[in-house]
Amino acid sequence: MDIESTEVAVVGAGPTGLALAVDLARRGVDAVVLERAGTLFPGSRGKGIQPRTMEVLDDLGVLDAIRTAGGPYPVGMIWQDGHRTGEHRMFEPAEASEDAPYNEPWMVPQWRTQEILHARLAELGGRVAFGRKVVGLEQHPAGVIAHLASGAPVRARYVVAADGGRSAVRRAIGIGMTGEAVDPNPTLVADVRVGGLDRDNWHIFPPGADGEGFLALCPLEGTEDFQLVARFPEGTTPDLSLDGIRKVVAARSHLAPEDVTEVRWASDFRPRAALADRFREGRVFLAGDAAHIHSPAGGQGMNTSVQDAYNLGWKLGAVLRDGAARSLLDSYEAERRPVAADVLGLSTRVHRGETRRGEATRQLGIGYRDSSLTAETRRAPGRVRAGDRAPDATVDGVRLFDAFRGPHWTLLALGTPAPATPGRVRVVHGPAHGSYGTGLFLVRPDGHVGWSGDSADGLADYLTRFGLR
Repeated sequence: MDIESTEVAVVGAGPTGLALAVDLARRGVDAVVLERAGTLFPGSRGKGIQPRTMEVLDDLGVLDAIRTAGGPYPVGMIWQDGHRTGEHRMFEPAEASEDAPYNEPWMVPQWRTQEILHARLAELGGRVAFGRKVVGLEQHPAGVIAHLASGAPVRARYVVAADGGRSAVRRAIGIGMTGEAVDPNPTLVADVRVGGLDRDNWHIFPPGADGEGFLALCPLEGTEDFQLVARFPEGTTPDLSLDGIRKVVAARSHLAPEDVTEVRWASDFRPRAALADRFREGRVFLAGDAAHIHSPAGGQGMNTSVQDAYNLGWKLGAVLRDGAARSLLDSYEAERRPVAADVLGLSTRVHRGETRRGEATRQLGIGYRDSSLTAETRRAPGRVRAGDRAPDATVDGVRLFDAFRGPHWTLLALGTPAPATPGRVRVVHGPAHGSYGTGLFLVRPDGHVGWSGDSADGLADYLTRFGLR
């Protein structure tokens, strides 16, 4: 039997799988994305891109396309009995700064984000194999064989499950998931064409006195569509047909049934929070919704998922290309599972109205100070410490995000001499900076400070851990 071989098989062509494939492709790692469907996902579901994910997409080379395809979140307009009764801002405002140039979430329909990542993957020579449903896995000491519903099996050194909350890969390797229902009420989400509403506002129709009947229609930038969200009583099965959606809109707003002219995509779900018991089994890793399932409130799920991919990509590259020890891959679960657990709690609190969408939901404060990969050796650390996200700045005329962009490590030598470093480490010299202070800061490929010191003592040993000496 013929077997296709690759270094990494990524299962699922959603934002997580595509982001990981892009990161691997730019590192020269051979990878294939196996997608069970015949095309990319067609709906808007994960439409909010948080500031930290904007930074990730900047590094992956797609930020300009993302900004062109989307726009800021519109102001919510609250309706009652056919009249506008007030405004609602979805997120607490934040000013852009030198440290954090992307200050507020950016709205892009999920299908468009996937198209952009897919195009970037093709540009880098990567590939998605559509219509390839994984039905079983065999793990061996040197790799994994993925068996498909049709076509030749795929042999890979590593497999990453990015195949969603009902992950077939997670089930195949026997990893359980622990969670709870966030809300017993079914929710309908759909992309629709609607007349009779302006596209400058997110139109919100609150529930009645009985707490039922919520409806929201949000214009999707760069399209003619609105994303419709409607909640239903527990035990209800929403009707996803054009007729059914027309009835919901007419019953809950001042619009007529015929104002809904088209349903382009529709789905229903019960908001749930769940976390995989572990993120790895041998040579198989879980990422994105395969590892953690969130309420959509606060726009955390897709963003946390893309950042999983960003954390795992450089580590797989270090092992497969730089000769780093396989034990480096242990740090993926150690770093990302606690983050996922925290974000799950945040999403649930936002859903239940216990906290607002603000600084925490922007995800700029996520870091790895307690990681085994983190080494803070300065006698008096400043505001930015090893493990933290490396903020943007301009140092001696160089914008740091420009210097970080790419699959390399970066050494910042601020107010102190820079030691000799391997060619795969980019060096930025400059005076002490307000955000960082004085010292040496080694920035990982995923934009977090891995090591910092007052001098170069210990730097060479740290670099050796990643195959960089």
